[in-house]
Amino acid sequence: MNYASRLSLFFLLACLPALLPAQRYFTRNAKAYFDATNKNSPERVEATSNSGTLVVDITSGRVEAAVLIKGFLFEKALMQEHFNENYLESSKFPKAAFKGKIDDLSKLDLSKDGTYTVGLSGDMSVHGQTKALQTSATFTVKGKEISAKANFPIVLAEYDIEIPSAVSDKLAKQAKVEISANLELMK
Repeated sequence: MNYASRLSLFFLLACLPALLPAQRYFTRNAKAYFDATNKNSPERVEATSNSGTLVVDITSGRVEAAVLIKGFLFEKALMQEHFNENYLESSKFPKAAFKGKIDDLSKLDLSKDGTYTVGLSGDMSVHGQTKALQTSATFTVKGKEISAKANFPIVLAEYDIEIPSAVSDKLAKQAKVEISANLELMK
């Protein structure tokens, strides 16, 4: 193979990922749930948002998720107000986001029915702080429907979320977070 042929082959191989159609799945209706209830609390400190975004690129393994903090709804309006104004300061830090990758992409086959559990690693950003996060996600394929789910803890102090002593009996130091979504192929 001469130099020109080798150079052409090199450029073709280097550009091949850009030429292949990306397999990206997404939703704008991901459900984000968190529970920061202290085990001794008489009331639940939990909220849900149904407007999170999630993009999964099966070609590269990249995963990105985001949720607006003001999108979390509480059972009690006062809790929601304190959450947004005092704890998460949603005007200053409007969203929580995850950017990372699927660690073991070869375990995931969205072209056939099944349940696939894969590792995720990346960076979680909440309240102006970004920390490394490792967890697992479960993808379920049934017919043409694909769903994804992940659970992980968030240690509030690691994200500079302060818990005043007046409510420390109600709030756990670590919140349980769950993200779930039905995904569609991006066109």
